[in-house]
Amino acid sequence: MPGGKRRPRRTSGAQNGNGVQSVGIAAKVLKALAAQGGSLPLKELAAATAMPRAKVHRYLASLRGAELIAQDPETGRYQIGAAAVTIGLVGLGRLSPVRQLQEAVPRLRERVNETVTAAIWGERGPTIVAIEESDHLVTMNVRIGTVLPLLTTAIGRLFLAHLPASATQAMAAAERRRPTTSAAPVPSDDELAALLSEIRARGLSRAHGPLLPGVDALAAPIFDYRDKLVAVICVVGRAGAMNGGWDGPVVKSLIATADDLSRQLGHVDARRTPEAVAAERPKISRSAQRVGRR
Repeated sequence: MPGGKRRPRRTSGAQNGNGVQSVGIAAKVLKALAAQGGSLPLKELAAATAMPRAKVHRYLASLRGAELIAQDPETGRYQIGAAAVTIGLVGLGRLSPVRQLQEAVPRLRERVNETVTAAIWGERGPTIVAIEESDHLVTMNVRIGTVLPLLTTAIGRLFLAHLPASATQAMAAAERRRPTTSAAPVPSDDELAALLSEIRARGLSRAHGPLLPGVDALAAPIFDYRDKLVAVICVVGRAGAMNGGWDGPVVKSLIATADDLSRQLGHVDARRTPEAVAAERPKISRSAQRVGRR
C-alpha cells in the first residue's frame, strides 16, 4: 500500500503470541488420543478435544500423512502412528528418574522451605537418591544411599501400596522380625492394610514421627509411561509446620511436583487435584485413623 505500512502476509498456519496455532491444535489431538489409551473412534476423539468432528477429521488427515496417527482399516479407530512411537521412544531413552529427581528436589525445597527427599526401589528396599535440607533445625540420620523402613515411613508405605507383594513381602516380614529402630510403632497387619488402602485412595502417604518424634513426613508417588511406580518424593518437617490438612500448601506443592515428574516420564494419567480426591475419597477406616494419629 503506497504511503502506508504493508500488512504482514498470512501464512497457512495462523499464529498467536505463543506460536503456530495449527501446531498447537494438532498437539491437542495427539495428547487427547494418548490420554485415552492411544485408540479412539472419531466421535470420542472429538469429544475429548472439545472440537467439532469435521475439524478433528481434517487434523487427523494431516497427522496420518506425517505418520503421527494411523487408522485401523477394519474398525476405523484412530491410534498412535509409527512416527509418534519413534519420537516417544527417543524421548523416553533420554529420561532418567534419578536425574529428574535430583533436579526437582531443590526446587520443591525452595517452595515449601522444608526438607525434601526422594527415593527409588533398590535391592534392599526404598533407597534415598536425593535430599535437600531445610533451614530449620531438624537433624535426621538420612543421607543419599540410606535404606528406609517399609512399615513405618511414608516413603516405605507408598512402595508397599503400589509395588507387587512379590517384591515387598519378604522384606516386610523380615522387618517385623527385627527390633525396630523407628520412633513410630510398627502397625499390625490389619492396621497396615487399612493404611495402604488409604494411601491408594488419597494418592499420598503421611507418617507421624517415622524417624524422629515431632517430625512428620508426607510422600507422593511418581509413575512412568507404563503406569509403574518408579520413585517417591517426600517432604519432611516439624509437625506444626506440616499442618494444613490434605489440601494445605505443602500438599499442593508436593502433588504438583510429583505430577510434573510423572508427566516428564511419560505418564498420561496424572493424579487428581487434592480437591477432586477429597470429593470422591472413601471414608477413612478407624484403623487408618488410629495409626495416622500415632
